[in-house]
Formats: sequence, structure tokens, C-alpha cells
Amino acid sequence: MVLQPGQKAPEFEIDAYDPVKGEIKKVRLSDFKGKWLVLCFYPADFTFVCSTELAAMNHVYDELKKMSVEVLSISTDTVFDHKGWVEQEPLLKGRVKNLMGSDHTGKVARAYGVYKEDEGVAFRGRFIIDPDGVVQAYEVVTLSMGRNVDELIRQMKALQYIREHPDEVTPAQWQPGKPTLKPGIKIAGNVGNQIPKGSYPYW
Repeated sequence: MVLQPGQKAPEFEIDAYDPVKGEIKKVRLSDFKGKWLVLCFYPADFTFVCSTELAAMNHVYDELKKMSVEVLSISTDTVFDHKGWVEQEPLLKGRVKNLMGSDHTGKVARAYGVYKEDEGVAFRGRFIIDPDGVVQAYEVVTLSMGRNVDELIRQMKALQYIREHPDEVTPAQWQPGKPTLKPGIKIAGNVGNQIPKGSYPYW
């Protein structure tokens, strides 16, 4: 069962490889309490799309950190596999900064509803967890398609804005500085007149 937005993220404890310090450490979900967390599952080290995804995530890693967002990637590989992968793969060598979790039994992936039983790997599942430990967004895609970190950044900005402005909602394609909406019966059926023309590309 895949988690739904608004549900508490399941607690876990796993080993993780820290590629910056070259160390192995225990990591728990509760370690990130009070912070935003991007929990990023991927199928396996030493594969193809996964290398590009981890490279893309680390391209925006510093931007996410400035937004007070932590990143934890997780696969069913061991921490030793993680170490070998980031030291060998040209896309990753010297570039990976996020902690890399080892879910070699698949327990965490099962808890988050992204475990592919017939292959013993995780689907590409990405969960945005707020500072209270609540899932606010998730995306799960097929093994053969990589994800878009630009949309991740956009979602993070929108979710952080909503958290600070709980009486507002962000329209599709919202970016900081664009108009938002305040839900209410008065604008039902009349949303188009609440947003200045030209504010968004599709209307």
C-alpha cells in the first residue's frame, strides 16, 4: 500500500553511507524531525538510469540545503555497494553529498509501498516529508524512467509556501511570486477571474 499525503511517514532505522565523510552511520527517520526530507528510493547501484538520477539530485543538492531540505536516497544495495558505486561511476565520483541508505531486506521499501517483490528492488519512489514527519507529496514511476529534479524543487517551494500560508493554495505551474488562491464558496466556478490574465502559461 502506497502512503497517502497527510499520513505519518513510517519510522525506520537503517545503515547509510556518508560519501562526504566516507563513513557508515545509523540513520532513523526521527533524525530528520523538524526538517523537510526528500526520501528518494531507487532500484539499484551500478545501473543506468539510477546513475543519472543521483547525479541530477546532487546537482540541486546545495539548493535544497538552502531551503532547509535534507536528502536521503535508499536502495536495496549494501553500504559497501554505495561506496564502490560513487567512487567508480564518472557521473557520481566526487559529486555525491547526500546520505545513501541501505535497505537490503526491503523492509523500508515495503513500508512505503514501493518494493518490487519479483525483483527484490525498490521502484523509483520519491516522498516529500514535512518537519512534522507527515508525507506531503509522493511520486512513484516505472523502473525505466528517470525523474525530474526541477519539478521536485517546484513542489518543495510550493509546499513550504503553503505551510507558511495555510489559508492559500497554489495553482498548477505555480512558482514563487505567482498568484495563489484562497479557497471559498465565493470563487467556486469562477476561478478564472481570480487570477490575473497572463500570470500562468495555460490560461
